[in-house]
Amino acid sequence: MRAILQRVLRAEVAVNGETVGRTGPGLMILVCAMQGDDEAAAEKLAAKIAKMRIFKDDQGKMNLSVRDTGGSALVVSQFTLAADLRGNRPGFSTAAAPEQGQRLYEHFAAALAREGVPNQTGIFGADMQVSLINDGPVTIWIDTAQP
Repeated sequence: MRAILQRVLRAEVAVNGETVGRTGPGLMILVCAMQGDDEAAAEKLAAKIAKMRIFKDDQGKMNLSVRDTGGSALVVSQFTLAADLRGNRPGFSTAAAPEQGQRLYEHFAAALAREGVPNQTGIFGADMQVSLINDGPVTIWIDTAQP
């Protein structure tokens, strides 16, 4: 699975002008299931994100996790993280099929909550509008297929 994490002061996602998910201080997480991913990959990603020390401690060093700070997350499905950029028009054939992608997206959000990170989500497959205030900015890319 792939994810983009952004440390945020706040973030929200809307569908048809209606807010469907939001977070206060914490993480905005864009997530994509890839072909061959399974529940273990979703759990591995959730555990890594919950423990990632990208929040400032009292000395201003990135030494705390979202869990340590009592923060929350907004999780939004983002199949375009699977983009193949060999040409001028991205291809997305390496993304998981929609049914599998939705199942793993939902499994990831549930696993993140079990890891102690409360979260809200967007709506899988919907045309969503995301807004956020990036804190830092701090933006991290993760791929569970990478060591």
